[in-house]
Amino acid sequence: MITVLAGGIGAAKFLEGLAAVMPPEEITVIANTGDDAVFYGLRVSPDMDTVLYTLAGVVNRETGWGLAADTFHCLRAMERLGEATWFQLGDRDIATHLYRTRRLREGATLSEVTRELGDRFGVRCRILPRILPMSDDAAPTRLRTSAGWLSFQEYFVKLGQEPEVLEVDLSAAARSQPAPGVIEAILISNGVIVAPSNPIISIGPILSVPGIREALRKTPARVAAISPIVGGKALKGPADRMLASLGYGSSAAAVAELYRDFVDLFVLDQQDAALQSEVENKGMRAIVTQTIMDSAEAKRSLAATTLQALQEIRDQSAGRGGAGRAR
Repeated sequence: MITVLAGGIGAAKFLEGLAAVMPPEEITVIANTGDDAVFYGLRVSPDMDTVLYTLAGVVNRETGWGLAADTFHCLRAMERLGEATWFQLGDRDIATHLYRTRRLREGATLSEVTRELGDRFGVRCRILPRILPMSDDAAPTRLRTSAGWLSFQEYFVKLGQEPEVLEVDLSAAARSQPAPGVIEAILISNGVIVAPSNPIISIGPILSVPGIREALRKTPARVAAISPIVGGKALKGPADRMLASLGYGSSAAAVAELYRDFVDLFVLDQQDAALQSEVENKGMRAIVTQTIMDSAEAKRSLAATTLQALQEIRDQSAGRGGAGRAR
């Protein structure tokens, strides 16, 4: 089994490739819920839904989020009623949120609802990886920015990621508990992969949930991370600007530094080959390959390369009697 820590579009693309090169039923996804929010009384889980829609083959390929060919009649009607419409909810997308909200109000946990949604969407593609929320508890991320304190979606969508991020508040995640199965998935996996997601606001909330970072340090599995920064820039989103404004520096090596206490393998893009020695000096193996997932073949290749490198590290460790762990 392979466990993947995931948040957002980059993670969803990687998971597509991974599900194409290994049995999907052997993949467990631990998804970020720090950007969950309530709109029009509905519980929305953007990162989990992006992963779900992508793996089910129904995502809007142009945007990377939402459902393909969705309409927005409800949103336009809300606008006519004077309601805020800056968060784009498609008509069929709303059905997912209606279902989630109803089941939560009936007493189901977020984990249970996510499993139910996976079962329903999985019918379309026969089988889906298991998707787990990082926590069943509400764990909203808040940001102190040049425009003041903002909820994640206010910063990310309403203000278009324009304000400078000065501080990230993950205290809600730090007060939460890991969802059932999360710690177990990390500890019993053959390998763990941190997807190419924003390390601060996509992976950071997951790592802040008590017990998860510790499990990553303790697991006998080898842990890989794929850099979301290529040539000093984020391919999508504000990760590079956020890393810089928070004082980490916007490079792939800066991401490796954030993960150095639990990562064995760090995957760099070809554009960052010069950083390989710097990353390896942090106590992890670094490999260089194409990480830009601009085609189905590129997604599969990145997934296969990462799996192969993890296997090589496992084999080398076994040859030394299990010694030589990087962390």
